Order: sequence, then C-alpha cells, then structure tokens
Amino acid sequence: MPPSPAEPIVPVILSGGTGTRLWPLSREAYPKQFWPLVAGGTMLQETAARARAPGFAPPVVVCGEAHRFLVAEQLREAGAEGARIVLEPAARNSAAAIAAAAVLVGEATPDAVLWIMAADAAVKDVPALRRALDAAAVAARAGRIATFGIRPTAPETGYGYIEAGAALPGVEGVLDVARFVEKPDAATAARFLAGGRHLWNSGMFVATAGTLLAELARHAPGVLAAARGAVAEGTRDLGFVRLGAGFADAPSISIDHAVMERTALAAVVPCDPGWSDVGSWGSLWEIAEKDAEGNATMGPVATLGAKGCYVRSEGILTAVVGLEDVVLVVTDDAVLACHRDRAQDVKAMVEQLKKAGHKEAAEHRRVYRPWGSYEGVAHGTRFQVKKIIVRPGAKLSLQKHYHRAEHWVVVAGTAIVERDGERILLRENESVYLPLGCVHRMENPGMIPLTLIEVQSGSYLGEDDIVRIEDTYGRA
Repeated sequence: MPPSPAEPIVPVILSGGTGTRLWPLSREAYPKQFWPLVAGGTMLQETAARARAPGFAPPVVVCGEAHRFLVAEQLREAGAEGARIVLEPAARNSAAAIAAAAVLVGEATPDAVLWIMAADAAVKDVPALRRALDAAAVAARAGRIATFGIRPTAPETGYGYIEAGAALPGVEGVLDVARFVEKPDAATAARFLAGGRHLWNSGMFVATAGTLLAELARHAPGVLAAARGAVAEGTRDLGFVRLGAGFADAPSISIDHAVMERTALAAVVPCDPGWSDVGSWGSLWEIAEKDAEGNATMGPVATLGAKGCYVRSEGILTAVVGLEDVVLVVTDDAVLACHRDRAQDVKAMVEQLKKAGHKEAAEHRRVYRPWGSYEGVAHGTRFQVKKIIVRPGAKLSLQKHYHRAEHWVVVAGTAIVERDGERILLRENESVYLPLGCVHRMENPGMIPLTLIEVQSGSYLGEDDIVRIEDTYGRA
C-alpha cells in the first residue's frame, strides 16, 4: 500500500553522477541517468515514477548546472509535476546534496519524511520496494535513519555491505545496523553471502528532515553549515532553486561516511526488489533479458556462435561471431569492446582518453541544449554542417557571430527566424541566409519538432563565437 495521503513522503532524487563506467553511452555531458538503459523511460524518469502515487509529494531533484534543462524536460515528459530542481554550483558528493534538500524541506516541515535515492539505479519489483518503504517510513517517524539492504544473490565485490543487527523493537521488518562494510574482496564477499547477515548497501535512505539535520549537525557540521548558507543565499531562476556559491565550501564526502557509519540511529530494511545500481556494463548484462546463449542485445545486432555477451548498438548494424563473455557497445562516434570481467575498468579507460585529449571521452556528437539538440554532420576548412532539432514552442537565444555566417534550411516543421529585426516564416524546403554579424534568432511555433540543416562558413567556427543578446533560458 502507498503511504498515507495525510503524511506525504518527499522523494529526494540525486542526479549528480556521470556514470563513466557506462561509456561510450554515458558521458559527462549526457550521463546514464538520462538514458533508457533498462526500461522504456530513462533512469531518471523511472526513478521519479516509483514515487508518483497518492501519498507522495512532488520530488526534490538535486543536479548540476549543466544538466538542469535535461532534468526539467525529462521530468516534464514523465509527468512529474511540481518538482523542485535544486542546482549545485559545484559537485560536493552526496552528503552536501542531501543536506541542502533536508534544509529546503525542513524549513517548512521538519517532520516530513524524505526518501533519498539515486537517479541511476534500476528496480524490477516496485511493489516490493514500496512495501520496504512502508516499513522504513515507520522507522523514520520513530526517529531512525533507515536504509534498504538488498539481499545478495552473488558474492559481489562492487557493492558496499551492511551487517544487520537485532530486530528493531516495535517496527516490523526493520533491523538495527551492526556496521557498514566497504567493498570487500572476493573471499570476504563469499563469506558474507554464506553467512546470511550481510546485505548490499542500496544507497537509499529514509528519514525525517529534522532527524537528518540533527545528525548532520552532530557528525558533519561543516557539511550542514555550507548547505544552510547555500540555501540562505540561494535564488529562484526560471523555476530552478539555485544554491549559493557557499555550497562549494562543503567537504566532499558521501552520506555513508559523513553520517551513516557514525550515527546510532541507523536501521536497515532487508528486501529484494530486483535492485541494481547499474554500475557497469557487466551489471546491465546481469539484469537484462538474454537469449538461449546468454547474450543480451539491444539495437540492430546479430550474433552467431556468441555466448554470454552484452551487445548494444545505437545505430549501425553490429555483428558478433564466436565471442564469449564480451561487452560490445557501438555509438555513432565511439566503440567499446572489453571482456565482461573487466567492465569495471572502463572508468580508467575514460580517464586515459581524457588525458589524451579525446573529446569523445566526455561529449557525444549530439549536443543537448534547453531548446533541443544539434549534431555535426560534416566539417572542413572554413565550413561546418550541423543538424539542428528545436522542440515545439522553444526558441534559440537572440545572438550574433563575429567570425561566421550561417545558412539555415528547414527540412521538417516550421520556423520563425528573426534577422536584424525582420521576422521571416520558413516552411519545409525553404531557407534563409544570415550574414556575418547580423542579429538573429530562431523559434519553433509549431506542434512538431523543427528540423533544419545549418551550414556555417567563416574563419572561426567554435561554439564560443556566440554573443547572446537575449536568452529565454538565462544563459550568459
């Protein structure tokens, strides 16, 4: 049963991760929580959907500045109305993000129960998770900080563990926490699995805002002070809650190390909701549906004599012959091939690519903007061709360029182009020329996405040759 409508639970969704172990699909500019990796919706949308029911308040989502419009658009698409999107001026780990959310909610309702969860985990059995939440909420209202302990199915070395203690008096299904355990080696993980008292640490927490604030004050006062200051200095901007610059003064520490390993109030709800942190391509293979040979495939993929492979293509036909236990991920600008047992090492490869100066380490060919997206089609000396998609009702900034001229050709939809004060209506197969230095803007007045081809020509074609005169989205 969902929680009582009289006492709404506030979902707090942390969306600050970069998911580099899922490169080349997940990258800093468009990380894994914005991709549909497991279900029809994106990871963020699926997370929000778990708490979209009677008895839940609109979510509080904490994310970085660069992802604010992605979060807003995906929540809008998912029907998550009334969400508060909190912008971190700098990434300071989970303790500071949770502290800011607790301050925001606790100012008005210190007794409100917060359900804290990452935006990039997968859950197969949502009803089972809700049942665990019911028990956790009872413990939270009794002054405890409850977490969800996932019953292990394998001697996993990539997760932290929780050693469960005695049953919590008066709260059915909730146990004391004996201790938290860092990621173990293989032998220790096997012993944990056999012993039956250790659970995977899911990283989800349930507590009242008041309890969290009190324990942060006790165990991580520097984190709480920075969060309080950042909220006090914060501003509202286009519907976002923009934290003050003092947030960057918070120590960078996880909520586990800052509070959970130190507090006497930790409790755990053992459960089995089919949870995975989707921390690597190997973990995605484990939870994916597989064929008779143990292969998990997505996209235009063909296999012959392959066994135990994870193969995903985002576009081009990908054929795999005779390989075993391999991960192969193909995007439009990068390919990853590795043994499944080495999937955790993808993060190290991304760092190597960054040091070598490969922009593909952090950015996709398709670049997302508040109004839509663009991607490169061709480029050469003094010219560049892009495909641009503008969402219905959206508009680009009023701008000019010092070093390039542009030619826009509409291939689908309708555009209104402003050029030096003149407004021009363009339909399919119509075009407009924007000479160097002219003040221009484009918007989509229609009900379908606007698609156009942009041809740039000039001495310099970098994205920083944009002088914004007016911007709907508040960008400099």
